Amino acid sequence: MNKPLEGVRILEIGGYISLPFGTSMLCALGAEVVKVERPAVGEDFRRRMNEKSPYFRQYNTGKRSLAVDLKSPEGVEVVRALIPEFDVVLENMRPGKVAALGLGPDDAKALNPDLIYVSVTGFGGSGPLADRPAYDTIGQSFGGIYSILGDEGHPQLAGGLNADLITGVCTAAGVLAALVGKYKNGTAPYVQTSIMEAVSLLTIDSITQYFEYGYDPTRTSRHPQAQNFCVETADGDFFALHLSSSEKFWTALCTAMERDDLLTDPRFATYRPREANYAELAGVIAAQFKTRSTPFWERALLANDVPFAPVLTMGGYLENEQVKHLQMVQPQDDELALIRPPWTFDGRRPDRPGTAPRVGADTRAVAGEVLPAERIDRLVAAGVLFDDDGES
Repeated sequence: MNKPLEGVRILEIGGYISLPFGTSMLCALGAEVVKVERPAVGEDFRRRMNEKSPYFRQYNTGKRSLAVDLKSPEGVEVVRALIPEFDVVLENMRPGKVAALGLGPDDAKALNPDLIYVSVTGFGGSGPLADRPAYDTIGQSFGGIYSILGDEGHPQLAGGLNADLITGVCTAAGVLAALVGKYKNGTAPYVQTSIMEAVSLLTIDSITQYFEYGYDPTRTSRHPQAQNFCVETADGDFFALHLSSSEKFWTALCTAMERDDLLTDPRFATYRPREANYAELAGVIAAQFKTRSTPFWERALLANDVPFAPVLTMGGYLENEQVKHLQMVQPQDDELALIRPPWTFDGRRPDRPGTAPRVGADTRAVAGEVLPAERIDRLVAAGVLFDDDGES
């Protein structure tokens, strides 16, 4: 298939997840992504496993690796020489660090005025927190995620990497918006985002609740509004239900449960009483679901068009028939599941091209675009550049 970003060249200076996840989506959409890494060991998320690290593979498959020593002036000059060959440069170092190297947005735009430059930070490029280190946990905590995923007075760590991953999505969206803007009006902007900004996309509903009700929401604050429930069957399986404010779905659930008496119970007859008496209603529904088997509830809920889902584990998600139908997963030879982009184009989903690169696998080819072979040999011998045959 023709991928929408074919022909776009991206230079990535950074590591871990928030930036590489964003560029991995752009890579899957057809962009050529060259990853700038340290000689020999590469970026930290390789975890000393080179291209075999599952984490590194998930966020870097299909990219090319340029291993160059940015602590060396000659190494910086190699990257500077390459900048005019690229459409986009992205970095996620601490504010000011790339500028100190001579690779900041002003330096890069001077070398390539048509360049889209993107900075991804923890807290933004300026302000009282700008210089603080930030990882996913810090972003989730500062962004309020731990408070809304915990009970009142008991915030807790959450599973997954919510802050890093949503920052990757924001990064990709910013690049796509900048590319469209450049195509439409000819300007190539300097794009900035951060973990602290990106997490607002995950908490915006809770922020709205804060303004609506005047108190800080927690894990259970939205449940009475959403009329959602997590219930266990007699078989020990779990279903999630979501009725929202629709009387249609409340009636359907009562029919599925064979509890028409609840339709005339003044505590539950309409939405507002159900919201006010949510805790009591949740207990009634939970007790009802414990009386019947999982197959019974699947048939009853489907027959009555009640919005529900089984509570899947990650393994259950990967094996789900709808996930397989949508071709979300791209299996690997060793059974690692690479997740493909969440879009289709003309009905086709882009694949994740190639494999994760070894450190410096493409050093000679990429550097060869701007340097003669004899100079590359000299820089490799000096340790400024590193190629994947291990010679330095």
